[in-house]
Amino acid sequence: MTDVHRIVVRVNGRAEEIAVEARQTLADVLREDLGLTGTHLACEHGVCGACTVRVDGRAVRSCLMLAVQADGTEVETVESLAEDGVLHPIQQAMVENHAFQCAFCAPGFLMTIRCLLDVNPTPTREELRTELSGNLCRCTGYRSIVDGVEALVAGHLGVDDHA
Repeated sequence: MTDVHRIVVRVNGRAEEIAVEARQTLADVLREDLGLTGTHLACEHGVCGACTVRVDGRAVRSCLMLAVQADGTEVETVESLAEDGVLHPIQQAMVENHAFQCAFCAPGFLMTIRCLLDVNPTPTREELRTELSGNLCRCTGYRSIVDGVEALVAGHLGVDDHA
């Protein structure tokens, strides 16, 4: 018999009441119960960063957080970035700088960048490299990702502005 809990969580601005098993991760609930498959799963040990989401404004590895821990929180996934088909400035900066190749890692990077720029809107290149070092990319070598964030910061676009 599995222990089931009812949680209420605000996901991408929408209140959700969900029955979750005590052992379910937030990543599994987002993907399987809510159909938000932009949150990617790779290592499932919190090492790669592919599953990074924003919980109450902070970057969180959703593969490490139990869904019951999200009760009463505000969760934002990569699906929250674009509005009405218009890319978020972070996404646009990544596109313009050819930041990703296969893009499997992109959702985790995008959410990490979003959280970073909330705290530090003008990071140095070294700060960017340090902050993004917790996300793994097997394709790019990171330079184009860092270049994309630098271009966004240099363009004076606010992370909440939409073109």
